[in-house]
Amino acid sequence: MNQSLVSCGSTGTIRQRGQHEVFCGLTSIIWLHRKVQDAFFLVVGSRTCAHLIQSAAGVMIFSEPRFATAIMEERDLAGMVDMHDELDREVARLLERRPDIRMLVLVGSCPSEVIKFDLKRAAERLDRKYGAGPRVLCYSGSGIETTFTQGEDNFLAALVQDQPRNGATGNVAKLVVAGSVADVVEDQITRLLAEMGVDDVVFLPGRNSDRLPRIGAGSRYILAQPYLGSTAAALEGLGATRINAIFPLGEEGTTAWLKAIADSFGVSPARFATVTEAPRRRALEATAHYRRLIEGKRIFLFPDSQLEPSLARYLSRELCADIIEVGSPYLHREHVAGELAMLPPGVSISEGQDVEVQIDRCRAAAPDLVVCGMGLANPFEAEGIVTKWSIEFAFTPIHGYEQAGDLAELFARPLMRKALIADGQASSRRRIAP
Repeated sequence: MNQSLVSCGSTGTIRQRGQHEVFCGLTSIIWLHRKVQDAFFLVVGSRTCAHLIQSAAGVMIFSEPRFATAIMEERDLAGMVDMHDELDREVARLLERRPDIRMLVLVGSCPSEVIKFDLKRAAERLDRKYGAGPRVLCYSGSGIETTFTQGEDNFLAALVQDQPRNGATGNVAKLVVAGSVADVVEDQITRLLAEMGVDDVVFLPGRNSDRLPRIGAGSRYILAQPYLGSTAAALEGLGATRINAIFPLGEEGTTAWLKAIADSFGVSPARFATVTEAPRRRALEATAHYRRLIEGKRIFLFPDSQLEPSLARYLSRELCADIIEVGSPYLHREHVAGELAMLPPGVSISEGQDVEVQIDRCRAAAPDLVVCGMGLANPFEAEGIVTKWSIEFAFTPIHGYEQAGDLAELFARPLMRKALIADGQASSRRRIAP
């Protein structure tokens, strides 16, 4: 075991460096390919990577997807063939079949040092080759280098870094909202900001690959997701300034997030209150419907998506849950400082993972609900511990006022299921009693 306690504001953080149980960054393709509607994600990887993507996404894809795997065979890895020639053939075949692709994204499943292949150089070469055709860029989704949501971070950082070469010309963007959100959430945010007088809002990623305008010293950006450390650095590298806020989960988080934008653009408090009054009320009413099921429940969050600090703040402050431990694969301390400061005293914060040690802490705490990855959920359920898959918070629209009730329901659903099963078992016992 490699574990230490370091300071994180007023709360100590358990830092763990051991075996971890999280998906790799390749899985972020599953929501990114739905968001950027003219992009295609081509994973350059092994059959194992292909099986992972197919298994993780297969149950959710009901039409021809915009991702695939260019499989590296043993002969490729052994250097017996030219992998550039192999990749060129796969790309040419793909573009012939899918001429609608406007952006081709090569996703590395292993570091260049492992596969002996420089994917960045290949992407630059293909981008020059196709010229006016699809723009080509790359990023790493390697499980050695990334966890779950870091794949999105690497993709957005690559998109920003590519902007000076392939971004749109014209005026500098006023506001960039960084982080993939569902289209319905994007529309709601755009409408609320327009009613406040904040227009010319750019979402990163956009629905189309050509929607990113010029970003420069006059641009401001705000994060919609807490795991975008590389993206934030890339935006600041172009001169953009970050608007600091907690994240738009629940009524409180959404209000604080929108208020930070409004203050930055000089929106009057009266106008802000008028615009947000009705959706705030709806969010509070929707959340209250589920509070009775969650209030007082003891919840343990394993590290998975890096959303955990924001989810814990929402659970504690809006659903009155008792948070035992908040785990995160990595803490972007500058980005989540506001979230951590709003947690009750005594909540354990853990960064990284030593999974067996953390499982022992969880069992000892005997929580009412465990938020964890799918690999841990089934064993916990077999022990009678109620779980919620953390991956659902990445795939489900949960940001903003109108989704506050949906977010609460995600936590309430497994508790409701447990209650229904218990009632059914009690009824069965009554029926068979002599």
